[in-house]
Amino acid sequence: MNKHMKAIAIGLVTGWLAVSSVACAPAGPAGPTLAKELHVYNWSEYIDPQIYADFEKEFSVHVVEDTFASNEELLAKLQAGATGYDVIVPSDYMVKIMIEQGLLAKLNHENVPNIKNIDPKFADPPYDPGLVHCVPYQWGTTGIGYNTEAFEEPPDSWAYLFDPEVASLYAGKFTMLNDSREGIGAALKYLGYSLNSTDEAQLMEARDLLIRQKPWVYAYDSEQYEDLLSADEIVMGHGWSGDFFMAAVEDERIWYAIPREGATIWADNLCIPKTAPNKYTAEVFINYLLRPEVGAKISNFTWYASPNAAATEFIDPEILEDPAIYPPAEVMERLEWIEDVGEATPLYERIWTEIKAAGP
Repeated sequence: MNKHMKAIAIGLVTGWLAVSSVACAPAGPAGPTLAKELHVYNWSEYIDPQIYADFEKEFSVHVVEDTFASNEELLAKLQAGATGYDVIVPSDYMVKIMIEQGLLAKLNHENVPNIKNIDPKFADPPYDPGLVHCVPYQWGTTGIGYNTEAFEEPPDSWAYLFDPEVASLYAGKFTMLNDSREGIGAALKYLGYSLNSTDEAQLMEARDLLIRQKPWVYAYDSEQYEDLLSADEIVMGHGWSGDFFMAAVEDERIWYAIPREGATIWADNLCIPKTAPNKYTAEVFINYLLRPEVGAKISNFTWYASPNAAATEFIDPEILEDPAIYPPAEVMERLEWIEDVGEATPLYERIWTEIKAAGP
């Protein structure tokens, strides 16, 4: 047998022994596998449904979505012991509260490599430094959406909602968000205070203002105000920017103004509850949403600004170039993040309960 044939023979025997050894050896630990279902708890109409369908087609994971109307509703659901959700979408200040209460899992960034696509402005937020628990999803502002045919000039002041001489002209024709922080925050900004005020006297002043306003309010609503605007049930609504922009696609009469006294800037985030049954699948899903084309598809559907810098080239120019969606620097300076008000939180909730319970 020459050297070449001998080498082949030895190789065959060695290979057979290796295969035999593997076959007889106990199985090693399996890598993570995808779940058959993923449960998402999201704001209503906050993602292009096609994205769920595309994810399911690519990964064979069926996405089930439930919706909530406020951060407080989301928090209450988790505090009450809800354990079936894999991905939730809380706003910035609520992320901080949930971290402090131990409700969120830490992200394994190795499973979310597309986190590199996040704009540096959102990569180290004060509510979750280093994006340890969450990834920014969308950002925008809170202001006033309106029917352009009902106004000679844009209602670019909180006075349209709170000044008796102005707001009374639109009695029964505007809505307020059914959200304690946003509702009280709007009143605080009108009064010249921070929307994160913890001063009890300022908060009582805001409460009284909102109670005086209540007879003029059509409804406290966080889910249908843009539809009410399109249906001519109201002419003006306190709400989130993207909802009005999305409605404007179907109804060109609708537009949006950021009040000149200042308003809320916010970022909603993709997070995984500590009790999530399918954490790995949730991370794969979050990573999918961070793809540039998918991130752009989200913004092109919601008309909110994207924190995904890599998505910019795929976002519709009419969205990128609109100052109401991507505000100029001088407007950004007048915006405030909603922050955790700590020990004042029960006071905010009590004030909101008193407002909702007040007579018409």
